[in-house]
Amino acid sequence: MDLSLGMMNEQTMRVSPSLVALNQILALSSQELQMEVRRELESNPALELSDAPICPSCGDVLKGRVCQRCLVDNPNALGNHAQDYKNDSDEYSYGEDYSTPDESYSNGSRDEEFDPITIVAAEMPLSERLLSELAAVLPRQDMPIAEFLVGSLDERGYLSTTTEAVASTFSTDVERVERVLKELQLLAPPGVGARDLRECLLLQLDHLKENAQEITIPTHVDELVDQYLTALGEHKYGYIAQQLHVPVDEVHAMREFIKHYLNPFPSEGQTSEPNGLQTRGGRAGYVVPDVIISEHSGEFRVEVIESKRFFLRVSPMYAKLSGDSVSEAISSSDRDHVKQYVARAKFFMSNINQRRETMLKITKCLVDVQADFLRDGVRGLKPLTRSMLASYIGMHESTVSRATASKYVMLPTRKVIPFSDFFTASLSIKDVIKEIIEKESGNRTKPLTDQDIVEKLEDQGIRIARRTVAKYRTQLKILPSTLR
Repeated sequence: MDLSLGMMNEQTMRVSPSLVALNQILALSSQELQMEVRRELESNPALELSDAPICPSCGDVLKGRVCQRCLVDNPNALGNHAQDYKNDSDEYSYGEDYSTPDESYSNGSRDEEFDPITIVAAEMPLSERLLSELAAVLPRQDMPIAEFLVGSLDERGYLSTTTEAVASTFSTDVERVERVLKELQLLAPPGVGARDLRECLLLQLDHLKENAQEITIPTHVDELVDQYLTALGEHKYGYIAQQLHVPVDEVHAMREFIKHYLNPFPSEGQTSEPNGLQTRGGRAGYVVPDVIISEHSGEFRVEVIESKRFFLRVSPMYAKLSGDSVSEAISSSDRDHVKQYVARAKFFMSNINQRRETMLKITKCLVDVQADFLRDGVRGLKPLTRSMLASYIGMHESTVSRATASKYVMLPTRKVIPFSDFFTASLSIKDVIKEIIEKESGNRTKPLTDQDIVEKLEDQGIRIARRTVAKYRTQLKILPSTLR
C-alpha cells in the first residue's frame, strides 16, 4: 500500500448568489412580490418607487377614471361616452434608464379625475361577516362563544364540533351555546352552522319559507328530510310514499325540489380563506391576474401586467453621488457605500425584470400549445407537463415551476385561472363527467353510478378507472348516486 498526495482537475457546478436571488424573486406570488418590494424600499435608500393605480378586475394600470383595457373588451360599459376613453396606453417596464412614469401616477389622483366607480371595496371573508352580524344581535359576553363556533366551521360550512364540547371549553351550560348557535344558523348562507346534512337541509327549508314567497314548497318535504332522508338516498320511493300517504309521483317531485333548491354544501363556490372556510352570497372576491392573454384579429397576445403595477428607479441623488465626477466633499468610503446601495438597487430591478421576461416566455409557449383550450374551452385542453414545457423553451423544469406557482392568468374570455390549470389535463374529463351527470335528470328513477359513468366515458373514447371517476366526482362536489 502506498499513500501519496496528488492534484487533479474536476469541474463542479455551484449555484451563484445572484441565481439564488433570482429564483427567490421568481417563486414569489404577486402579493409576496409587493411585500418584498416594500421591504427592499425600506432597507435601500437608493431605490425609489412610484405606485400606479390598477384596475381591480384585470390588473391593468388605470389612466384617468376608467380602465382602458376593460373598455376595449366591453365598449358598452360607459354607453356613448366609451370612445372618449379609448386612448393608447403608454408602456412602462424596468428599462435601463429607470425612468419615472407619468406625473399623474407619482402625484396621486387629482380631484377632477376622481370617480367612485374605480373604488372597489375588499370582499369581507365569510368568517368576518358572520362575526360582524353576530355582534349586532348577541350580548358582548357571548361573542367568545360565537368566535369559537365560527372558527369550528369546516369547508362545507358545517359545525365540526359539538355544543357539549363548546360548553365544556367555556365552562358554561349547553343551552347558552345552543342559543348562540341558533343565531349563527339564522345568518346567510342558509344552512351554515348545521351539524349534519339533515339539519342543513331543514335550515334551508325554513329560509325558503320565510324569504321565497314565489317558490311553491311541497307539503311533506319537511317530513321527508327530517325522517326519511336515508330512505330517499336509497331510492325507496314506494316505502316513503306509503309512510307519508302520498302518491309516488309526489315523492319524485319532492326529490326534484330538494335537488334544485337545496344545497348540501352551504359554503360551496366561495372565496377561500386561510382556515379553508369560504364565502358565499354576493360577489366573489377579485383575483388580480399576473398575465393577461387577449385575442385580436384571431391572434393571441400576451402581456405581463405585473410589470406595470409599480415603477422602480435608482434615486437620482444616489446615482449622482456614486459617480466618479462627484466633488471631493464626499469621502471615498462614503462613495463606496453609496455605490453598494446603487448596485443593489440595479440588481434588484434586474431580477424583477428577468422575472417578467421569464413569465412572458412561458405564457407565450402555453398559448402556442394550448390554443385550442383558449378558443374552445376546457374540452380543448391538451396533456401538458411542466417538464414538457421546460423542454420546449429551453428552461429547467424547476424554473417553470417557480414561475407558474401561485400566479394567475386572465383568458380572452376574461376568466381568471391559475397557471396550474394549463397543466391539469383532468379538467376536460371532469367537465365531461359533470355534463353526463347533469343530463341524468331525464332518468328520475335511477341516477348514474360511477360504473355507469365509466361506460359512458368509454363510449366517448375516454378510458379511466371507476375510482378515478369517484375522485373527480368528489372534487366536483357531486354526491354519489345513492344520494342524488
